[in-house]
Amino acid sequence: MDTSNPASSRSAPPLCRLDDIPDGGARAVDAVLPEGAANLMLLRRGGQVQAYLNICPHTGRQLDYAPGKFLLKGNTVICAVHGATFNQADGLCIAGPCRGEHLREVAVLLEDGEVRLA
Repeated sequence: MDTSNPASSRSAPPLCRLDDIPDGGARAVDAVLPEGAANLMLLRRGGQVQAYLNICPHTGRQLDYAPGKFLLKGNTVICAVHGATFNQADGLCIAGPCRGEHLREVAVLLEDGEVRLA
């Protein structure tokens, strides 16, 4: 989670409230990034949120098995399509067809209980 320059985020609408993401869980949200609309996977650990594009680098398909439902095991996320396994902390694929590749991280910050694009 990026906490630099929080004043610049106030123009960005909130993606969701921190409490909308189960602690130790994930949630999908839509966002508008500089390159266009995207679906994001938000992962929460306590008061920290990590965000990645909800896209597997292997096939370009979404990681969730149903809208907003992710396969989480320990500190990993598993792609529902081909079983690629990614570290939640850094997005590195540690098993499966795209081993060594990364999920694309999206910088977010937490401000007044809301998750926003940084």
